[in-house]
Amino acid sequence: MLGLFKTKKLFEDLSSKEFKEKISKKGVQIIDVRTPAEFRKGHIKGAVNLDLSAFDFQKKIQELKKEENYFLYCRSGARSAVAARLMSQKGFKNVFNLDRGIMSWNGPLETSNS
Repeated sequence: MLGLFKTKKLFEDLSSKEFKEKISKKGVQIIDVRTPAEFRKGHIKGAVNLDLSAFDFQKKIQELKKEENYFLYCRSGARSAVAARLMSQKGFKNVFNLDRGIMSWNGPLETSNS
């Protein structure tokens, strides 16, 4: 009976180590769902910034190819989990979330002035 209320997770949470290993392969897209100000302070190399709180976030993800591999992160993993769930519900099959967000990241970060 309790199982009736459980929903199947449509995306996979990855540890920092797993995330780093998987994004080192070709054919992946890294998406930082934080605000542009947070992104400029430091982001994972190769990431694009698609702010979850932006009014056009859903429009932007609809423009993405659903068969690609998407690796999402934010500061703590909460916003990226919301974005990953949303993308999965919209038909994206290969969506991964950095568990505990960039706070758990043990790799280098890039900054930008733009």
